[in-house]
Amino acid sequence: MKYTVKEVLQFVEGNDVKFVRLVFFDIFGFKKNISIMASELKAAFEKGVPVSARNISGLQSEVDNELLLFPDPNTLKILAWRPQQGAVVRLLCDIRTQEGKRFSGDVRTVLKKAVMHADNMGFSCYAGLECEFYLFKLDDDGNPTRIPQDKAGYLDVAPLDKGENVRRQICLTLEDMDIVPLSSHHESGPGQNEIDFKHSDLLSAADDYYTFKSVVKTAAASSGLHASFMPKPLPEYSGSGMHINLLLKKYKENIFTDYGSGMSDTAKSFIAGVLRRTAEMTLFLNPLSNSYSRFGSREVPGRSDWSYHDPESLIKMMSVKTERARLVFRSPDPSCNLYLGLAMLLYAGLEGIEEGLKLDESLTGNNQQADNLPSSLSQALETARNSSFIKKYIPSKIMTDFINIKNEEIIRSLQSVEYRKQLDDRLFEMV
Repeated sequence: MKYTVKEVLQFVEGNDVKFVRLVFFDIFGFKKNISIMASELKAAFEKGVPVSARNISGLQSEVDNELLLFPDPNTLKILAWRPQQGAVVRLLCDIRTQEGKRFSGDVRTVLKKAVMHADNMGFSCYAGLECEFYLFKLDDDGNPTRIPQDKAGYLDVAPLDKGENVRRQICLTLEDMDIVPLSSHHESGPGQNEIDFKHSDLLSAADDYYTFKSVVKTAAASSGLHASFMPKPLPEYSGSGMHINLLLKKYKENIFTDYGSGMSDTAKSFIAGVLRRTAEMTLFLNPLSNSYSRFGSREVPGRSDWSYHDPESLIKMMSVKTERARLVFRSPDPSCNLYLGLAMLLYAGLEGIEEGLKLDESLTGNNQQADNLPSSLSQALETARNSSFIKKYIPSKIMTDFINIKNEEIIRSLQSVEYRKQLDDRLFEMV
């Protein structure tokens, strides 16, 4: 639902809202927030709310260490798990400098620009996400362990599946926040779950994804569990992916639909564009060392290939004979910054259309001739560093800080086993 500033202020006044959480993101997609009293919201819309960026990854300003948060009225959500009396709402924010200019490290702005570029070409893009996560037990002191909640497998049911109630709580809470899940089930790994979502415009899909992660972690905690979106928390079991279903329309017509003579040249060029740039995007789609433990095994793609049927292909085309035709992009994991990930996927595909790229139709079904995806964080970092595509579409501040921070992690991990363990443990709890 879209709101104006006036409507948000009326909603806050009429629903006994006492606290407003202003949410923003660092360059890795980690959520940050500051809470203000409801009485301060009008001033926040007009003048912004200052925050110190000194200790936030990639937000340190070249000019000073203070930035301004301006709430986006379209992102109003009441936090359903908080008390109704003295309610709490959440608003996502645009980040600006003290001079009122868009801050170059604001990742939501990167996606907004990509969507605008598509709109200028006559295209609208929609994404539906398939999100996997693990539920783990807590120890006697309430700290997360790596002991799964259950020993169930793919599509198992209770009592073997012990995640039913948590998934139910997640789905009902999301519905209360006007985010409607499509389906939910137990996944292959012990304690592993999946919740899928209907298509929505790219910015809404990314915004809702981070709301979803908060709901999952809150629901897990209320059940005495820890939810982890780590790509590969258990080495011997399935990793957690985040498949992205993309639907692209040209003047309201789905370009992926096969009308009897095969997919259109436009659709093939979009796919070719994505395939060409996947290796360059991988650093941002799979940003942890742990991400690369997941590649190339248990139906996880390791090459830049595509198919209509092969479950291990990077891109799988679904329902092409219907209006539900879509591209399923299968390499990302839940640790990625979805704002950057969706922006780069869209830019890559549109670039393919603009250049009239031809789709190599031999690169189907686990073809050995397809280019390999980066096999490590170091390789992904080097590929991104040398990419003219990344330099063109990702602001230099985000790119430089992202690469520098990841490079430091790699070097310190190689130098110290203890640092590597501490980093792994911290990310296990954060992601």
